[in-house]
Order: sequence, then structure tokens, then C-alpha cells
Amino acid sequence: MARILVVDDDVPILNLVSGLLRKRGHAVIAVESATEALATLDTRDPPDVLVSDIAMPTMSGLELVKAVRERTDLDSMPIIFLSARVAPVDIEAGRALGAIYLTKPFVANALFTAIDGALTTADASTW
Repeated sequence: MARILVVDDDVPILNLVSGLLRKRGHAVIAVESATEALATLDTRDPPDVLVSDIAMPTMSGLELVKAVRERTDLDSMPIIFLSARVAPVDIEAGRALGAIYLTKPFVANALFTAIDGALTTADASTW
């Protein structure tokens, strides 16, 4: 299965998402901040997918994804936002970065479908 980096400052949500993905057979790295996510990306093999909250202290998920997109080795990594922000401006900002945007509360199957779709698209782009 896939290697997935999950970023959320809400620890119960982080644990829920990570647990659901592990039960599906994915290898999950769970971190509580965008800063920690960037440090993880600097020290490990890149994940296949990044799942991130948007509203986090210090650095938002949007800022995290902008930093990821600036790195040539990660510029095409699939991104999924999982956020409680439901305003059209927030959704559009996430999609403008090339991310899939899901809202909280979320349906697990919607997250699984988004990850499967992101992985399929990523695999097809390497042909």
C-alpha cells in the first residue's frame, strides 16, 4: 500500500485518520504541525500522499503545501486537505494548489476514495 504523511494539530483527529489508514494497510507518518511535516520530508523518503489540515498554528496547511510545491522532488506529490474550513474561498485556495479538498466531519470512505484516486493519478503520470 501507500506511504502517507498525515498532518493535523488536533491529536484525536490525527489519531483517527492515522488509525483508519493503517487499518487499510497504509504506512502512516503522523505529525502535529506543518513545521514537523517539513522536517519529516527533509529526513525521510517522500510519502506517496500528503493529507493535511489547513488551520494549524505557526504555519497553515496552505503554507505547507506551497512549500512542498516549491520543491522539485515533491512538486507533483498528491495532496489531500482534510479541513473544517468550508467557505468557498478556502476550498478554492486548496484546489488552486492542486489538492483534493475534503471537509470535516469527514466520511472515511470519501478519504479512502480520494487517496485511491490520488495514487491512481500519480501512478498514471509516471508512465
